[in-house]
Amino acid sequence: MATSAELRRWRQYLADERAEAKVYRELAQRRSGAEREILEGLAEAEVRHQNHWIELLGDDIGKPRKADLRSRALGVLAKRFGSVFVLALMQRAEARSPYEGDADATPAMAADERIHGEVVRSLAARGRSRLSGTFRAAVFGANDGLVSNLALVLGMSATGVSQSVVLASGIAGLLAGALSMGAGEFVSVRSQRELLAASTPDPDAHTAVPRLDVDANELALVYRARGMSEADAEAKAADVFGGLTTTTSAIRIQRVGDAGITAPQIESTDARDGTADDHEEIGTAWQAALSSFCFFASGAIIPVLPYLFGLSGLVAVAIAAALVGLALLATGAVVGLLSGGPPLRRALRQLAIGFGAAAVTYLLGLLFGATLG
Repeated sequence: MATSAELRRWRQYLADERAEAKVYRELAQRRSGAEREILEGLAEAEVRHQNHWIELLGDDIGKPRKADLRSRALGVLAKRFGSVFVLALMQRAEARSPYEGDADATPAMAADERIHGEVVRSLAARGRSRLSGTFRAAVFGANDGLVSNLALVLGMSATGVSQSVVLASGIAGLLAGALSMGAGEFVSVRSQRELLAASTPDPDAHTAVPRLDVDANELALVYRARGMSEADAEAKAADVFGGLTTTTSAIRIQRVGDAGITAPQIESTDARDGTADDHEEIGTAWQAALSSFCFFASGAIIPVLPYLFGLSGLVAVAIAAALVGLALLATGAVVGLLSGGPPLRRALRQLAIGFGAAAVTYLLGLLFGATLG
């Protein structure tokens, strides 16, 4: 006979499995192709786990219970958004499965949960890859705006200058930083795209193949330069030539074009040649510049807000620090979620770094204020 504690635990497991299956189905409805099939497969696996707990409970299954708060929140997010954020949260949920240490769960169920985490990690990686360019500029820009302008405002306040001077300094710091970030991001992304473009194979290079000397076989050098061994490069070039070979010196300078062979494509042998995806992940220069400008400005305006509303002194400093602290916690948590790491730890790390930089500047402002006074 199962104890009341065991029955409660099994019922909770059943409710959570039902909620997780629902999350996967909601995510599957927002996708197509292989991703949809994978998510539907995960939902079916959760149904198998449900059947295990239903069988254990038997006649004691009782009324359906509510899933835990985390699973219910994931269900709402999956239904409303279905984004990479939900996949990242599901990755963490699968990693925290209690089945490893529960004797009532089968070893196969514990193994399933571990593998589910890897499946979701791979699906989330696709979304992270698509977000990487803009997301990097957004997080870096917002965090830089928060920290740099908070440090500037606190440093100026500590010197004892008037509220209007602090406000003017904050606005100037916002504009200067946002313009600098936007210009720097534009140059950075444009330069990176130009470097990738320089490494892209010439699309018209294959037109020279019919005029190559069969024996000299310059085409093999192309494949060797792209990373193939000498033997593999020779074999690949021979395959491109259609198996044409020379057997006597009388035809030593015969050309492929003379034999009526059309110009085949010079196929890529190096993963680095697939620069189209690299270009997409980096994003456009204008997109990155605009993102950096906007996100830096959105972060930099926060420590200025108390001064815009006429506050000054320690009250303005305290409110500015509190607002920036909340924003740093939020950006740190978002980074933690997307990276699959612990959100609270990342949020606290972001807060500590930002407040550390601001505190140093504030102390320097106090020192300069005392010196000037």
